[in-house]
Amino acid sequence: MTNSVANLALVGFCILQVMSFLVPQANARAFLVFGDSLVDNGNNDFLATTARADNYPYGIDFPTHRPTGRFSNGLNIPDLISEHLGQESPMPYLSPMLKKDKLLRGANFASAGIGILNDTGIQFLNIIRITKQLEYFEQYKVRVSGLVGEEEMNRLVNGALVLITLGGNDFVNNYYLVPFSARSRQFSLPDYVVFIISEYRKVLRKMYDLGARRVLVTGTGPMGCVPAELAQRSRNGECATELQRAASLYNPQLVQMITDLNNEVGSSAFIAANTQQMHMDFISDPQAYGFVTSKVACCGQGPYNGIGLCTPLSNLCPNRDLFAFWDPFHPSEKASRIIAQQILNGSPEYMHPMNLSTILTVDSMT
Repeated sequence: MTNSVANLALVGFCILQVMSFLVPQANARAFLVFGDSLVDNGNNDFLATTARADNYPYGIDFPTHRPTGRFSNGLNIPDLISEHLGQESPMPYLSPMLKKDKLLRGANFASAGIGILNDTGIQFLNIIRITKQLEYFEQYKVRVSGLVGEEEMNRLVNGALVLITLGGNDFVNNYYLVPFSARSRQFSLPDYVVFIISEYRKVLRKMYDLGARRVLVTGTGPMGCVPAELAQRSRNGECATELQRAASLYNPQLVQMITDLNNEVGSSAFIAANTQQMHMDFISDPQAYGFVTSKVACCGQGPYNGIGLCTPLSNLCPNRDLFAFWDPFHPSEKASRIIAQQILNGSPEYMHPMNLSTILTVDSMT
């Protein structure tokens, strides 16, 4: 009889252990990431596309010192936000390793090369366009339901922190990709901005309808100031005027759209991150942030190291922390840390209507 009781107790203990393994702890929070190469953690490594960061020297400063699919010398913004949350960065959704408890920590759906529009990045062929990322989000919910049940899944998704980074490619890899592009013949720049903002609104509303309740939405950076654009469009190192004009039209309209959407849903579900200003701080005064340059990429070739891709044959700087840009388009890990800090603690100039630290505090009280 005693043995039977002991055996029952052991079985009960094992069941509790399994349940605690599958049900996220009260203080844990799923982290879901959508968007483009600024936040892709390796999904494109599983796809037949040229938009990949799977070769040396990508990942040279990552803990493993190997390429991971991140368009960085080391960590990117989702990694740095996860670091602050005290949890592992969400895995790429296409990774076969994303299952069980890892699935409950969230997922990264982002794919380099994509935009708000499905015709953005067509030259990269097989990438996960935002409509497909949202389909994968629905699939993710089904998979989580299978692990913990629908009620717990809804709690997890409603309580998740969501990050979405879109928009830059709709200019760089669409409207301005080639002279007289299809979209530039269809729209004047102001009309194009209005069009893509209206399309983005549909994406964010769909996200809300799927259960997202805390969504960080980043604007575009100063697109005309990246080394790739300096190499193509700048004579004396000044930022490319037309792309800067695009950013200055797009970002304020994005903030207004987010404000309108929050009014529509009746809560501060969407948070606007002014990444243009975050970048401009260290682009305008790189020395104040410990950089020697904000014009020349660490890895690349040609003027400003801004031509082509970062490859094993490219010029490579010995100290990545001295460069604001890692490759022709993407910030170095150190620059990403500056941006992540502003997302966490930035004033209303940078984060509207509140920063991530405030969100975490407010949500911990509900």
